[in-house]
Amino acid sequence: MTQFLATEDNPNGHRLEEVLAMVQGDLIKRAGLIVDDDRPEARKVLANDVKIMAMLSECIALAEDSSTVLDKSFGPSVAGAPRIGEN
Repeated sequence: MTQFLATEDNPNGHRLEEVLAMVQGDLIKRAGLIVDDDRPEARKVLANDVKIMAMLSECIALAEDSSTVLDKSFGPSVAGAPRIGEN
């Protein structure tokens, strides 16, 4: 059973793109707290966070593409058997 993602065992879970967007939002908030800190450590953490946010944007786009493929090919996700994969 997954902790965060929607599956037949976890119908109230989230889509992958939603989880990634939540993480990205948290990083944006954290970056806002350290943006004015001029210490080298803060600059490094901020630079890393910016790179991670860019990667998350790419991951969100890929997850949205997967959802679009599934929705177009198999319709919306419903409780019961998964749209793809094995039970």
